[in-house]
Amino acid sequence: MRKVKVNLGKRSYDIIIGKLILKRLAGYLQKLNIGSDAYIITNALLRNKYGVTLSGVLLKAGFNCRFKIILDSEKSKSLESAGRVIKDLAKFDHKRKVFIIAFGGGVVGDLAGFVASVYKRGIAYVQIPTTLLAQVDSAIGGKTAVDLDLGKNLVGAFYQPRLVFSEVDFLKTLDKRQIASGMAEVIKYAIIRDNNLFCYLENKHKDVFKANPAVLERIISSCSSIKAAIASRDEKEVSGLRTILNFGHTIGHAIESACGYKGYNHGEAVGLGMVVVSDLSRRLGLIDKKLALRIENLIKLYGLPVKLKGISMDKIINAYYHDKKFVGKQNKLVLIRGIARPILARNVALDLIKEAIRKIA
Repeated sequence: MRKVKVNLGKRSYDIIIGKLILKRLAGYLQKLNIGSDAYIITNALLRNKYGVTLSGVLLKAGFNCRFKIILDSEKSKSLESAGRVIKDLAKFDHKRKVFIIAFGGGVVGDLAGFVASVYKRGIAYVQIPTTLLAQVDSAIGGKTAVDLDLGKNLVGAFYQPRLVFSEVDFLKTLDKRQIASGMAEVIKYAIIRDNNLFCYLENKHKDVFKANPAVLERIISSCSSIKAAIASRDEKEVSGLRTILNFGHTIGHAIESACGYKGYNHGEAVGLGMVVVSDLSRRLGLIDKKLALRIENLIKLYGLPVKLKGISMDKIINAYYHDKKFVGKQNKLVLIRGIARPILARNVALDLIKEAIRKIA
């Protein structure tokens, strides 16, 4: 079992990573003293597969619990869905000391965190991420949000969890596409911050898809440490440091929005976005062709697409212009000068962006 700390003064919290650690959850919750009634937001599959185990751990320690089932779809990240959850939570909360558990992947975590941030002006919540993508990225750092039709994550807040509990054993049931989606975020971390991790990934793809617990624990721990360090120094993306976590995401979000959140999942869209911004870095003379190809090959090695199908350029560009990282007419893109050498580029020429997108079309 490994522990990573997000250092935010009085709002600091631990990320616990390990295999077969769920039985220890209640002890951590008791130490936090955040409430006696757990409102667990999850999806039907997880409720059926792990609900008895999770509720058993909580009930044995004296906690009450209620499961709230949402659809396992990006469409659940909406203001309408959040409203329905909040109304149900308010009914459960009568004469109780309630806290939220986000039990699921990125959609569950984002929605649950958003609800926690606005209900009663903020209540405690805990992340129990069940996908690789959530364990290495979305469950950490306190970004909570829901989507609008115009773009992804346009309504949200920075609101930190009180604990992140990453049970590696959950990952053994993920299919290859879900693992690949999570690896897109892992590759992002390697590119922006850790050359040793990048080299490790080039040699461990077979172990990853076999769900080797030691390999996964190291990967999750490495990514958690990177994100914890960045979030601790730039929690609300003020200094610009946290912006480097958007590598591949600006274009990736535009792809997701352009296809109506169908066809490509988040990791696949980010993988395509990383191919685009790596090519942009090459076109601007920041990296050579060899490194751009090496990045593309690593993305392919983990079963992620490097070519785009079924989406028009106009739709992608339109979605790109609605990205929340635009300030007026000024765009921002995270590019690289090399592995672990990210830079923030402003006002990249639209023609260059289009050329890079055409490369994956």
